[in-house]
Amino acid sequence: MAEAATAHRVAKDLGARKRLSGWVKLIYGSGDLGMATYGTLRQFFYAIFLTDVVGLDPRLASFAAVIGVIWDAINDPLVGRLSDRTRTRWGRRRPFIAAFAVPYALGFALLWWAPPWDSQILRMISVTLAFMLSDTLQTLVVVPFMTLTAEMTDDYDERTELTGYRMAFNLLASLATAVAAPMIVNGVVQGGGTAQQGYVLVASIFGGASVLPFLLIAALVREKPSPATVEQQLSFGRALRAVWANIPFRFATGLYVLNWIAVDLVALMIPYFLLYWVGQGDLLMTVSVFGDETAIQSVVLGLMLATAMISVPLWTWLSGRVGKRAAYLIGMGFWALIQSAILLVRPGQMNLLIALAVLSGLSVSTAHVLPEAIFPDVIDWDELRTHTRQEGAFYGAKNFFRKLTGALAIFLGLQMLGWFGYQSPPAGAAVFRQADSALTAIRVMTGPGGLVLVLAAMAIAWYYPLTREKHRRVVRVLDRRRRRDVARREGPERQPDEPRRDDRLSLDVDEARKEEAQ
Repeated sequence: MAEAATAHRVAKDLGARKRLSGWVKLIYGSGDLGMATYGTLRQFFYAIFLTDVVGLDPRLASFAAVIGVIWDAINDPLVGRLSDRTRTRWGRRRPFIAAFAVPYALGFALLWWAPPWDSQILRMISVTLAFMLSDTLQTLVVVPFMTLTAEMTDDYDERTELTGYRMAFNLLASLATAVAAPMIVNGVVQGGGTAQQGYVLVASIFGGASVLPFLLIAALVREKPSPATVEQQLSFGRALRAVWANIPFRFATGLYVLNWIAVDLVALMIPYFLLYWVGQGDLLMTVSVFGDETAIQSVVLGLMLATAMISVPLWTWLSGRVGKRAAYLIGMGFWALIQSAILLVRPGQMNLLIALAVLSGLSVSTAHVLPEAIFPDVIDWDELRTHTRQEGAFYGAKNFFRKLTGALAIFLGLQMLGWFGYQSPPAGAAVFRQADSALTAIRVMTGPGGLVLVLAAMAIAWYYPLTREKHRRVVRVLDRRRRRDVARREGPERQPDEPRRDDRLSLDVDEARKEEAQ
């Protein structure tokens, strides 16, 4: 009788899953407002800020950016591991989010400081140090925030929904930032201010707006640690080895790296492409929208990101029907077609440019949603293998590779510009034309360069091994293990020679069915 009562209690605690409410998903998803504004400004405008506002040679700017981003990549696993080892009454992740939400916003504005030194080397050193400090404050919030995805639920489709909420806020904030930032900067310049003052104003507005969502998450979202999380912790070295030994993680990381190098490279080049190729050097180029003159970057980026935001439910729905891998291949295949058409755009050809911006938004949504939705499933597979749940280590490693891709994209993009003759415009210039060689480099990196990376990401996605069915079997085995572990603590100890057939998982479907029937 006692054993039956224990089994019933364990089944009640672990077997019956309560789905997350819509409000919890909404509050958690709102955290991407801060992440997205920071990331969008840095992704689209930081390179051109360094070359055209700070006045750094593109090759020096590439070193400033890559050093900062490498530090960014290094501190992600460290913060992830630190949060894994943190034990408080409020959980492991939320104390970081609460403590660093306000410093994060202050560091946001610091990133857009243009040092007044005449020396190019001193400028490079100054912006590098500012980048490193700003990014450290960002990491102390973002890694714990992202880690919560895997701790809030272990349901395959609910994680996709949760990621969909995040990415909807992400794309909404990206849209607002991409549209507003060029308009604010142009408005400040036309009002007699400097471009740097415009960028600091943008960062202050959006950085300040990011504080409240993070504080709400820290106050209202609850973590759900599993028994494996509480019982075991691996050493740092063993954790790194375990991360790399996870085969699905290797595939997910390869896909993620190539996906984001493509996104970062194209995003880096879009402002250069619009101002120097389409606009032929008109640095304050505008487009008439309902009778109002709007910065060309605001129009193109706004249309692209608006389409991406609207299409998030499409990719969430499609992944629920055909699986994450197949949905990703469909979306990225469409993006490959768009990238192929970039070279067709001629100077001043706004109709084709606007059409491509709208269509590319469909695939931008794919690139944002589905790689993020894949990673929580990889963590379940790792728990099956190691008996340990270490979301912080995995998300820290994921962010490590994400930041390395950003560093590589910025470094290669700016180095190519420098070697092909790109010149920083004089301070206060409204019109400045680049050499033909620099224009060719800009066009190739915006179109064909991104195409090659998209095709490579699709090739890796084709072989990704953790399908929906395999993940469901992983979760079933983990459930049995957790119930057994709880029953062992509350009931008679298991005999030493009892077989542990649920500590392994055959990926053969027939074997899985036999295990389930036993």
